[in-house]
Amino acid sequence: MKLDTSPGPDGITYNMLRHLSTTSLSNLLYLFNRIWIEQKFPSQWHEAIVIPILKPGKDSTDPLNYRPIALTNCMCKTRERMVNSRLVYELEKHECISPLQSGFRRGRSTVDNLVLLETEIRNAFVRRNHLVAIFFDLEKAYDRAWRYGILWSLLEFGFYGNLPIFIKNFLSSRIFRVRVGSFYSNPFIQAEGVPQGSVLSVTLFILHLSQILNHLPPSVKCSLYVDDLHISCQGSNIRLIERQLQHAVNKLVAWCDANGHTLSSEKSRRVHFCRKTGIHPDPTIHIGDVDIPVVTEMRFLGVIFDKKLTFLPYILSLRKKCEKLLNILKVLSTTI
Repeated sequence: MKLDTSPGPDGITYNMLRHLSTTSLSNLLYLFNRIWIEQKFPSQWHEAIVIPILKPGKDSTDPLNYRPIALTNCMCKTRERMVNSRLVYELEKHECISPLQSGFRRGRSTVDNLVLLETEIRNAFVRRNHLVAIFFDLEKAYDRAWRYGILWSLLEFGFYGNLPIFIKNFLSSRIFRVRVGSFYSNPFIQAEGVPQGSVLSVTLFILHLSQILNHLPPSVKCSLYVDDLHISCQGSNIRLIERQLQHAVNKLVAWCDANGHTLSSEKSRRVHFCRKTGIHPDPTIHIGDVDIPVVTEMRFLGVIFDKKLTFLPYILSLRKKCEKLLNILKVLSTTI
């Protein structure tokens, strides 16, 4: 638990909770148990304060260039951690989340997805095959997460009783206010999606979104890191790869349409990995009526994959970043 975390609307910080007396902690536990048993949820815990942070190098006049940071009540997040810890244990115990989902799971990281993709590409090169990978972008995935779908997923995995009721109360009636400096906006209702800044939101999100992997054909490989989805297919016949990937994309689009998500055809990309000599046509794959753009390299989870898998563009980008840092150190170390 971070002691320096900013407080939510009630002004109570983690540091204050840490210094409560034994009697006060017992009263707090009694409150948490009543919330669970009586299936109630404090109305103030539904509120969040959103602070917009401008993305680096972006135009400050465009609201879409701001990253929202949501501050929720620390007491609510403490209760969320208690529920989340037990929920994650049960989900992992019963293997409810696909092993191909690596986001925010113990013993897993982005390395799993990166190694999986690199291994698939190198296997294709050894077999002198083509490999086409598609990297998807889900539009506003957190804000559009289907709450009913999350509750339905919990019920499908056998979670009954107080847990789904607590989750339902936690997700419903969410409101937020935007703070700029010392000024606050009017409250807005968050009708859909999972709450930003919530401890429990990530677990609920990955539980529901991981179901998308169950709709892919066996010939298509895939992986997820929270909402970073990629699929790939390899073979010697580029047209067969095209048909298999298009079939997979159609299934993904159908699942997204049924669950409130949207695959962005503009931000999604595909890369044709191949070391064969000569000219090879790129497959045509589309989302709806829009073709997915073809690129020669793609940054995936922080690493740039080029079509020949030389990692040269990634090494050059690291060198450029290091040179900038070295120049800063040179300026700081210069004595006047």
